[in-house]
Amino acid sequence: MSNSPVSNDSIAPSSPEPEAKRDRSNWILRSLKGPTQFLSFWAAIALPFVHLPLLTQGLGDPDVTLAFFLLLAANVFALYVGHGYKQE
Repeated sequence: MSNSPVSNDSIAPSSPEPEAKRDRSNWILRSLKGPTQFLSFWAAIALPFVHLPLLTQGLGDPDVTLAFFLLLAANVFALYVGHGYKQE
């Protein structure tokens, strides 16, 4: 037996993700960004028109109230995702 401690310094770290694979995933994300922002932007514009019939009906019914708040949450999410559309 040897008295020298075993060191992991001589072991090379596992190879990082191949450059081509990383470039491809970045390309996919960049190519999806535009259409996602486009759809979110226009959804944020259209969703308030869906709120109007719910508001005219009244929010006394729990199902209508739930639908209203779910649409409101979807509208806020669409505003967040689509806020950068066509900004340069």
